[in-house]
Amino acid sequence: MTRSDAGAVAAPVVLYDTTLRDGTQGEGLILSLADKIRIARMLDEYGMPYIEGGWPGSNPKDVEFFAAARTMNWRSAKLAAFGSTRHRANRPEADPNLRELVAAETPVVTIFGKSWLLHVTEVLGATPAENLDMIADSLRFVVDRGREAVYGAEHFFDGYAGDRDYALSTLRAAREAGARSIVLCDTNGGTLTNELVAIVRDTMTSLDADPDAPPVSWGIHTHNDAELAVANSLAAVAAGVRHVQATINGYGERCGNANMVSILANLALKTPHALVPAGGGDLNGLTVLSRSVAEIANVAPNDFQPYVGRSAFAHKGGVHGAAVAKVERSYQHVDPVQVGNEGRLVVSELGGRANTQLRAEQLGHQLEGVVDARELSRLIKQLEADGLAFEGAEASFELLIRRHQPGYAAPFRIVDFTVLVEQRDGRDLRAEATVKLAVDGETLHTAADGNGPVNALDIALRKALRAFYPQLDSVHLVDYKVRILDGGAATAARTRVVIDSRDGTRSWSTMGSDTNIITASCIALADSLEFAIWKSAAELRRRDERHFTTATPPLAGQPETGRPASGDPATGEAAAVDPAAVNPATGAPATPGR
Repeated sequence: MTRSDAGAVAAPVVLYDTTLRDGTQGEGLILSLADKIRIARMLDEYGMPYIEGGWPGSNPKDVEFFAAARTMNWRSAKLAAFGSTRHRANRPEADPNLRELVAAETPVVTIFGKSWLLHVTEVLGATPAENLDMIADSLRFVVDRGREAVYGAEHFFDGYAGDRDYALSTLRAAREAGARSIVLCDTNGGTLTNELVAIVRDTMTSLDADPDAPPVSWGIHTHNDAELAVANSLAAVAAGVRHVQATINGYGERCGNANMVSILANLALKTPHALVPAGGGDLNGLTVLSRSVAEIANVAPNDFQPYVGRSAFAHKGGVHGAAVAKVERSYQHVDPVQVGNEGRLVVSELGGRANTQLRAEQLGHQLEGVVDARELSRLIKQLEADGLAFEGAEASFELLIRRHQPGYAAPFRIVDFTVLVEQRDGRDLRAEATVKLAVDGETLHTAADGNGPVNALDIALRKALRAFYPQLDSVHLVDYKVRILDGGAATAARTRVVIDSRDGTRSWSTMGSDTNIITASCIALADSLEFAIWKSAAELRRRDERHFTTATPPLAGQPETGRPASGDPATGEAAAVDPAAVNPATGAPATPGR
C-alpha cells in the first residue's frame, strides 16, 4: 500500500524530535557535545521541523550545546529547550530552571508539568492549586519573553484515569497561559490503544468546546513500555492530534520512546495526512538517517527494525523466497527502495532453490553451467545441519559457489597448524601459533605470538600469506563472534565462529564450525583471507627479500622481540617445498579441508 494524495487532511502533522533529550535517557546511550551537534545537523538537513536540544538547567553539556547552537545556521528546524515548571517555592523570575530556559535563546521552549495528583502531592509536595499556578506562571514567563511555548502534560493518561477533572484543569491552565501546543504524554507507556484514543477524543472535545479558548495544537508523546508507542502515536493522529513527539530509532528510557522512523514512514506511506517535513522529508534517506544516528550514538543498528533494519525486507523461508522471485511485492508491504533500504533473499537451510539462486545472482554469480541451484541448496542445508550458517556469512557463501566453478584453484592451503597457550607462575598469558602454509609449490612455516590463540593464529597466517599477496596488508579483523550450537554438550559442544573483516573499501563476513573453537576460527580466518585475495584480484607476487612480516605487538610487560618470518622458527631457515602440498594435476595447492 502506498500513500494516496486523495482526501489528504488539511492540517499537517508536525513532527517534533526528542532524540537529543529523551533519547539520551536510554540506558547505555551517551552523546558527547560533538555528537549532539552532528545529530542536530542531520535532523535539520533531513527537514525535521522541531528539534528538542536538551535541558539547559540540568547539566553543563546541554548549556554548551545551546551556546553552540546559537552560532549554527538552521535550515528548517526550530530548536527547543526543555525544562520543568517553576519550583513551588520560587517566583518565575527567580527560578533557576526558567532562567536557564530563556537564556538558551531558542525560539521554542517546552515545559512539562504534572497532570497526575499522585505526582503533585507525593512527588512535588504541592497542593493541587499550587500546581496549577506553577503551570500557568511558568508558561506565561516564557511566552512574555517571546518564546513559542509547548506544554508537555506529563503522566496525563494516568492522571486522567485517577482524576479526570483535575487532569483537564491542568491543560486549561497551560492553554490560558499561552501554550501554542499541548502534548498529552503517556509517560509510563502502559496505556492500551483503545483507552488512549478514548481519552484523547474526550480531552480535545471537552477543551475545544469553549469558543473563547485560544487556539492550540494537540500533541502526543508516548513511551514503549507496553510496546504500543508507535501504534498509540498513529492512533492519536487518527483521532485528530497534529503534533507528534518521538525519537530516532525509539531510543529512550526503560523500553524506549515512540520510534520517529516508523511513525514518519507509516504516516508518509500509509495515510492521507500531509506532513511537516513536507512529504515526510527525504524518505529515500530514512535508512541512512536511522543508521547514521545509531553509528554516532555507538549503538548497533537493530537489524529487525521496521522499514530501515537490515532484515526488514529479508526473506528466508523457501516459499517466501520463491514468491518474491516472481512478484517482489508478494511478501513486502512497501517497496524497500522508498525508504532507502533493499530487499534480500537469505541463504539458509529454510530457503529453497529460488533463495539460493537469486541471492547468488544478487551477489553477481551465475549458477547456470556452474552448479545446479537445487544441488547447491541441498548442500547448504547439509552444511547448516553440521553447524554452518550462511545467512550471517555471505562471503563464505560466495566462496562455496566459487569452489564449484570449473578450473577453480585455491590460492593457498593450510598444511597444518599448532596453537600453544601457557601461563606460568602468575605471569601474563602467552599464546603462540605456528602455521605451515602451501602457496604455488612453496611451503612456508611461520610462527607468531598474540594476546590470545586466535589472534596468534591470525598473525601467523598473515605472515605467511603476505610473502605472496602484499594486498593483504590492508585487511583487518574487526569483529569476532562465537556461538555455542549444542549447549547440552557443555565444553564438548560444537561452536560456530563468525569473523567480520575489512580492507578499507569493503567489509565481509566468513564462518567456520567445529567442536574445536580454534579449528572453527582457523576455517573462518582462511575463508576471510581467501575472499580478500579473490575480491581484490590480488596476483601472486613473491617478496624476494622475504621481509614480509609485520611487527608483532609484545605481550604486556615484555619487550618487543623479533621472530623469524619463515622456515624453522628457531633458526630462521626457509622451509623446503613440500611436494605433497601441491596438486599434481594443476600445480596449485588444494583447498583446506572443510
